[in-house]
Amino acid sequence: MTPRERLKAEAAKRVLIFDGAFGTQIQSRKLQEADYAGNLGLSADQKGNNDILALTRPDVISEITRAYFEAGSDVVSTNTFSANIISQADYAAEHLVAEINLASGRIARALADEYEAKDGRPRFVAGAIGPTNKTLSLSPDVEDPGFREITFDYLVDVYHQQAAALVEGGADFILVETIFDTLNAKAAIFAIRKLERELGRDVPIMLSMTLTDLSGRNLSGHTVEAFWYAVRHANPVTIGLNCSFGAEQLRPHIQLLSRIADTLLLAYPNAGLPNELGEYDEEPHTTAGLVSEWADHGQVNILGGCCGSTPEHISAIAAAVAGSAPREIPRPATVTRLAGLEPFTLAA
Repeated sequence: MTPRERLKAEAAKRVLIFDGAFGTQIQSRKLQEADYAGNLGLSADQKGNNDILALTRPDVISEITRAYFEAGSDVVSTNTFSANIISQADYAAEHLVAEINLASGRIARALADEYEAKDGRPRFVAGAIGPTNKTLSLSPDVEDPGFREITFDYLVDVYHQQAAALVEGGADFILVETIFDTLNAKAAIFAIRKLERELGRDVPIMLSMTLTDLSGRNLSGHTVEAFWYAVRHANPVTIGLNCSFGAEQLRPHIQLLSRIADTLLLAYPNAGLPNELGEYDEEPHTTAGLVSEWADHGQVNILGGCCGSTPEHISAIAAAVAGSAPREIPRPATVTRLAGLEPFTLAA
């Protein structure tokens, strides 16, 4: 079976468990700049460059990944949210992008295989690709609305480099997450499809949108429904929402997406809303109680956590949804559905 087929087979049995945040766990370890920099001899200060720890402190990334498997995760992501040449330019580490992704993929793959060997339950690795800190849809210059810092073709190359290294490192899927700009996501899809042609095989895509306001739009202005119609052609193995807000605020948008998306639904919200200090203090049992309602109503296939979540949150979620029936994939009527910022359905 292919990774796509294996994931669908497992998701037909039960609600699967994703992992939680890496940043929260890394911050809790109070690492110093020397931990990040290692002996790489980089010219810029590396503190805060979480992705590079796959090279300089692989033990930290391995330890966090192991904790999520111990908590019950069926799918773990690689610690590569910013492991692209655009984001790594802030740390003068662009030349290490392929190496970072390859190392992070191998860490997750080794642990996934280890845990699967223990009990025979399939474990999966999602190669995480963040949105970068650039946008194709919006100008960063209010005086020049037509200006763009990067081009579509350049961003395709950026994503292709990262995806290729993640797949080489052992990723089963490429997770394009925290999508704030739908056009950025289309560049990622194009890059992964290009990689598929080069490899001569399926590279399953997982897509996860992030909302920037409570009305349910991302930064480029697309509603959840319009976003789905804009990316459905990619045949993603999962579609979903992450980050954004806490589970309470995401509830109506998960309900909507669950009704219209004819693929697996992955949801991993933040652990509530940040407090006045920017920290997340929602308790694991609270998060688990909120997201388990989605499982109880048959609205999700895979559940996890984003900012502020910990292995304790994931363990609580796993316990809360144990025995819950998985979401059944809907089969919407075949009609022409289009997307601007709003969805549009042609009358039959």
